[in-house]
Amino acid sequence: MAVETEPTFERIPRPTADSRWPDGHPRRRVILLVMCLSLLVVVIDNTILNTALPTMARTLPAGTSALQWITDAYSLCLAALLIPFGALGDRFGRRRFLLGGLVLFGLASLAAAMATNADMLIFDRVLMGAGAACVMPATLSILNAVFSVPERPQAIAAWSAVAGIGIVIGPTLGGALLDHFYWGSVFLVNLPLVALAIVGVVLVVPETAEPAGRGLDVVGTIVIALSLVALVDAVIEAPSRGWTAPRTLLELGIAAVGLAVFAVWELRMEDPLIDLRVFRYRAFTASSGAITLIFFALFGSLFVLTQYLQLVHGYSPFGAGVRAVPFAIAMGVLSPISAVLVRHLGERTVISSGVALMGLGLLDLSRIGVSTGYGPMAVAIVIMGAGMGLVMAPASTTIMASVPASQAGAGSAINDTIREVGGSLGVAVVGSLTASLYARHLAATLHAHHAPAGLTHAATSSVAAADAIGAQAGGGTGAALTAAAHSAFTEAMSSGMQVAGAVALLGALACFLALPRRRRALADTPSLVATSSGCAEQAA
Repeated sequence: MAVETEPTFERIPRPTADSRWPDGHPRRRVILLVMCLSLLVVVIDNTILNTALPTMARTLPAGTSALQWITDAYSLCLAALLIPFGALGDRFGRRRFLLGGLVLFGLASLAAAMATNADMLIFDRVLMGAGAACVMPATLSILNAVFSVPERPQAIAAWSAVAGIGIVIGPTLGGALLDHFYWGSVFLVNLPLVALAIVGVVLVVPETAEPAGRGLDVVGTIVIALSLVALVDAVIEAPSRGWTAPRTLLELGIAAVGLAVFAVWELRMEDPLIDLRVFRYRAFTASSGAITLIFFALFGSLFVLTQYLQLVHGYSPFGAGVRAVPFAIAMGVLSPISAVLVRHLGERTVISSGVALMGLGLLDLSRIGVSTGYGPMAVAIVIMGAGMGLVMAPASTTIMASVPASQAGAGSAINDTIREVGGSLGVAVVGSLTASLYARHLAATLHAHHAPAGLTHAATSSVAAADAIGAQAGGGTGAALTAAAHSAFTEAMSSGMQVAGAVALLGALACFLALPRRRRALADTPSLVATSSGCAEQAA
């Protein structure tokens, strides 16, 4: 009797243990600590700088454009080099790339702390981004090699928890440092962490790459790097340039053409940078989409929520960061549990439920008003953290299970790249929507009270500008302007949260429909090779 099977392109290849350590490396738990520390250093730096920007503007000095480049230089370089450096690590040594990345990141952090002008700091941030691009893919690919298949989901869950928690720790740590030290302390704090990570790598981390004489795809490396630079720059700059501005459209066009050329080139290469056929697996594609959505929602919401807490409620940067800690706690609790839930419920239920929780948390957060207390906010933040905790580990595990062991670094880099792109897109979309609606709401209020055109133009540029104008005006007029600005921003932020929440809920439905239906552990899933061989034998 014929047995009905799923099409092979819906299957996830069976993860296999490294032949050198079939039961896991003897020091795998210590290696996990070292990998988490290495990851934490570069993840924190992605958000810690935001709290220091106002101080830098006064000290360096730096204008708005320079401040934007100080922030974006790191993100652009990181996003552009993740996939190439992940693939190069597979070829020339993941441990080697991890050590080199940590050293470069540490030296660039020291140089950044000593920078005397904006141009020097921007250059140092580029170097930090390059170092981070070496570190991030190596951490996950090394864990994938040193843990046995049954233990791998829990290891990736710990790695995922650190990745999410680090995002929240950044602003909190930055605020605490700036309360007591100068702006360069946000870079100097990296040095002891980097030094500890380097010692750990030297002492306990083995080389896991198996190059096997694989060549270097120079064309693919250049094309994917340039394409991602164009894409991320377009997304980051779109709110200020405009989504239909010529340069934005040109960069989006370059990115689209470049990615298409990269796909065609890689599929024809005998030894590609990464085997793009993994995107034929619905589980891989859906998991990648889930991570993109979760970071879109997280970064977009944090961008506007931070402004709300500081500008509307008047919290300090440290105070605002502390109030995001429940997110980190919820994620830290749910990430290890997600691996257990997957064994009983399957990736489909757990991942789609996590994305849905993120959406529900955003919709709950969109209900807050100008005078809302912290309690209701904390509940919504916990729901969002729980959602991310359910998504990150299972989705990352699925992605790593879908790529060959020899391309684990490139697979990890894809996981990291979609996070960067999703986060940048979230800030751009939610941020620009909030800014646009804020300007519209406040302008309508000021026009109704016959405010001068110059005042209206200045106040609608940002809620911070409106606060400054209100403080300068003083009295009842100033208080009324400030109240109107806070109301307009809160209403605009709520709309932005609603859009992000709706996107997350639609994404949850898409993930539920796309992910495999069977509640079967990855370790029990037939490999593509085995499935193809079996079909061929039956056909014969």
